[in-house]
Amino acid sequence: MLQAVLGLDAVRIAAAFLTSPAAMSQRLVRAKARIRNAALAFEAPEAGALGSRCSDVLSAIYAAYGTGWDAIAGADEGVRGLAAEAVYLARLTVDLMPEQAEPKGLLALILYCEARRNARRDASGAFVPLAEQDAARWSRSLIMEAEGLLVAASRAIAFGRFQTEAAIQSVHVQQAITGVKNVRALIQLYDYLAMNHPSLGAMVSRAVVHAEGLGPDVALELLDELPAERVVAYQPYWVARAHVLHTLGRFDEARAAQQVAVGLTEDPAVRSYLLQRFA
Repeated sequence: MLQAVLGLDAVRIAAAFLTSPAAMSQRLVRAKARIRNAALAFEAPEAGALGSRCSDVLSAIYAAYGTGWDAIAGADEGVRGLAAEAVYLARLTVDLMPEQAEPKGLLALILYCEARRNARRDASGAFVPLAEQDAARWSRSLIMEAEGLLVAASRAIAFGRFQTEAAIQSVHVQQAITGVKNVRALIQLYDYLAMNHPSLGAMVSRAVVHAEGLGPDVALELLDELPAERVVAYQPYWVARAHVLHTLGRFDEARAAQQVAVGLTEDPAVRSYLLQRFA
């Protein structure tokens, strides 16, 4: 879907799924061979077949959105336009499957992120992390739409990955309104993700939340449990590890992790922010 429909190359698809370009290229070749050998055609499925395909479609839309969201300054127009295309596709999926909860969860998740787009950089173009963003620059209309979608999805009593991730974003929104961070809710939501939908990003974020709620020792144990071969080139892992080690007073190890994190950071604005923070 990402290559044939949205036109992404193997390098960008590999980045979205946290794997190597070589491994993703092989996956794409095998997939094309299977499609060719089975003489499959591009055609609209019957309504009854949509449910079984929903999870893969939602994952592809989210991967496309993430590619557009993470596009650094100077990226080509096609890549930067992927975020808007993903919003359109997420809305279309909700319209096609109004009885399903997870499409609403995905659209809510994307809209929470879109609502903060203008607050991600300051007037000079410097990166602004979520905790330091000016909530007045967030889109109130998109947040209200996302909240409504999340409430509507909850009525299905079928809690899934995207609803959980959207609920996490809702907690962050509530913090901006109330001034209180509900760490307990974040821990519960990330624990649910870790148990039922354990992506690498969720596991690293879970450790960060546990550091705040249960202490850095617990967080470091969670980070140490992650497979070394999966985190070696995953920048958020090294940022989280540097933070936890610094909190524990293990400064030499923290500095080593900081150097890896900076080296893995492609966005110049984010790299500058990390260098200032680490300094």
